[in-house]
Amino acid sequence: MANSTPEAEASTASKGAPAPVWQRLKADAKAASSQEPALSSYLAASVLNHDTFAEALAYHLAHKAGGNEVSALQLREICEEAYEDDPSIVEAAQRDLQAVLERDPATRNTLQPFLYFKGYLALQTHRVAHWLWGYGREALAFYLQSRVSELYGVDVNPAAKIGSGVFIDHATGIVIGETAVVGDDVSMLHGVTLGGTGKDFTDRHPKIGNGVLLGAGAKVLGNIKIQVSRAGRSRCSVAGVPAKPVGGPCCDPARTMDQNFDPGL
Repeated sequence: MANSTPEAEASTASKGAPAPVWQRLKADAKAASSQEPALSSYLAASVLNHDTFAEALAYHLAHKAGGNEVSALQLREICEEAYEDDPSIVEAAQRDLQAVLERDPATRNTLQPFLYFKGYLALQTHRVAHWLWGYGREALAFYLQSRVSELYGVDVNPAAKIGSGVFIDHATGIVIGETAVVGDDVSMLHGVTLGGTGKDFTDRHPKIGNGVLLGAGAKVLGNIKIQVSRAGRSRCSVAGVPAKPVGGPCCDPARTMDQNFDPGL
């Protein structure tokens, strides 16, 4: 994946646009290293010693997920192989990081999600597992699924398809099934289940459209579609079994993170 030049980055900054994610991440790492010398070696190894976002991401994911069964070095090589074969994985990771910055008021800088946030790290590891799945390397894909569950409390089948610009806040207890599909620019909180019904191998899991917000504890079961639409009583919050409207429409639920309920509906 081609890197932007310093001249291009300077041009972007001069126009008032946010700096590219990688540029911001390195700047935040340098600042944190100066402020907290105890973290300087960790920040150097995870961010500052790398030339690209992809290199840093591969190193960090592998460092977190590596163990006695599969070493961090082996996992790093697998991540790098995936990124080289499909650069859209890295592009999605950058969009996911930007989504966290835009939607989570508790996030102070790029280092928090990149280094620590379970939802972000679980999602990026899943992207590599899904790439492995696509090449028929199911055993290793399931290994990564297991490690993600152990490390982050997030259980996503490697076959599940997830778009970019996705924000998974807190993440504990997230379960996403094999035939589930999650679109672009989706936000979800902890305890969300995208589950199937029945035990037959069928297309049995939910399809979450672009821009949908899934609130804490949401349980969506079966091959149904949840989407944001401008028609009728759409773009509103729903809850219950069966689901009923409980909140008024808003302009962009996944981006605004607006979960207010309107009891008058």
